[in-house]
Amino acid sequence: MTLFATVFYDWSRIVAGYFSWAGPLAVRIVVGWVFLWTGWQKLHFLPRMIENFRSWGIPAPEILTPFASGMEFVGGVMLLLGLLTRFVSVPMMIIMIVAIVSAKWSDVDSLQTLLGFEEVSYFVMFAWLGIAGPGPVSLDHFILKALRPDRPPSDYGA
Repeated sequence: MTLFATVFYDWSRIVAGYFSWAGPLAVRIVVGWVFLWTGWQKLHFLPRMIENFRSWGIPAPEILTPFASGMEFVGGVMLLLGLLTRFVSVPMMIIMIVAIVSAKWSDVDSLQTLLGFEEVSYFVMFAWLGIAGPGPVSLDHFILKALRPDRPPSDYGA
């Protein structure tokens, strides 16, 4: 039994420890890239997006559409860089909740359908980044290292 624990638990934990930087970086690259481009596209087709927001019943679409689109673009850039990652994750999570409730809620017929929406996956990734932090391959890491030399950036998840 000890051999089992060593091989399947200890060994995998040790190997994974060498790659702990890769998870946050991969998630930041995926969501950052996706939202950089979706935000950019929405900003370039703003009148059409305002009409979409209006049809979804989102209040004040003339104000919220440019705000949400700009947040997606700027948030995507900041996530790619790993800059203010925890701060940026919160409005991105809110955007995903609004997207689900306003544009997708009528399609929900089961928990499986709800959890299958890509917006739910993005929400979970933003939540994870908000809780765990950006990881050591991020501007947050280097900024915290410079501003707080007495504490390791890992204390901040960076």
